[in-house]
Amino acid sequence: MALSRVCYARAALWGSAVTPGSFVTRRLQLGRSVLAWGAPRSSKFHLSPKADVKSLMSYVVTKTKVINGKYHRFLGRHFPRFYVLYTIFMKGLQMFWADAKKARRIKTNMWKHNIKFHQLSYREMEHLRQFRQDVTKCLFIGIISIPPFANYLVFLLMYLFPRQLLIQHFWTPKQQIDFLDIYHALRKQSHSEIMSYLERVTPLISDAGLQWHLSEMCTKIQRGIHPAIHDILALRKCFCNHPLGMNQLQALHMKALSRAMLLTPYLPPPLLRHRLKTHTTVIHQLDRALATLGVAQLTAQEVKSACYLRGLNSTHIPEDRCRSWLGEWLQISCTLKEAELSLLLHNVVLLSTNYLGTRR
Repeated sequence: MALSRVCYARAALWGSAVTPGSFVTRRLQLGRSVLAWGAPRSSKFHLSPKADVKSLMSYVVTKTKVINGKYHRFLGRHFPRFYVLYTIFMKGLQMFWADAKKARRIKTNMWKHNIKFHQLSYREMEHLRQFRQDVTKCLFIGIISIPPFANYLVFLLMYLFPRQLLIQHFWTPKQQIDFLDIYHALRKQSHSEIMSYLERVTPLISDAGLQWHLSEMCTKIQRGIHPAIHDILALRKCFCNHPLGMNQLQALHMKALSRAMLLTPYLPPPLLRHRLKTHTTVIHQLDRALATLGVAQLTAQEVKSACYLRGLNSTHIPEDRCRSWLGEWLQISCTLKEAELSLLLHNVVLLSTNYLGTRR
């Protein structure tokens, strides 16, 4: 009775008379409608955590690109010279990072399939060789950057000595030409020393015919004549044993050959010999892979880089002439055996000194 009185009293206040049963039914229907509409409202106005993260990341990336573009325009407008260096440096970092990822893929593939270096394709072999050289040069910068606040000094040294401290990725186009000319001039200084040494050891060769042939070769080169392929191959036996075999070379001779190969000569003789052997073996393996690929398959830049590695200053020689010279080199290299690699090492001087009047 008390409950019915309360229900009738509330109904009177609302302005309508209802029975207790209808009142309870209406309250239940109202609660169900609230529950029915609750879930869609929350899903409609609230994103999932993954969607929130994606939208936030896209927003940050967009804003970063806008700010980076404004910063580039500011540098290009107010500091044009610095902007050029900054652009080259950033592109160099991207290229070096791409080289590192490619080298890692090659090494991973070698490890998975048990592939040796000499079994790779020419471009993979050349990429690994060049990347190792670049990493060795960058390692020095990393070591001198370790002390606190030394990075500021490193940046100054990199700006003052880009040829000695930076790899080619960070050189300007003009610097690439100038620095390669400087390096070639340094290695050409050793050519006359190597030729003088060949003349001095000629009487020590036991075969009289080989003595005469080597003497004629040295005379022709000193007169500015480019030797023929068969003339160089005729000297193969001279470079197998004493005094021109790889294991019989004297210390001063190895130092001169190291400079001709753009390798440091400031090492003990055993290390010099080991490094010359390793470097010449790598080039010989590259030559065999390149002969399989074919010189015609190389791009212009690949041809010029291959010629420069083997002793020819290809920066000022037309592409077709570079391909012709590289073909001559491969004819000699692919004919030689492992015991005759000393001739390939000396071929850096014999074949490149007078090619197309490059002798100066």
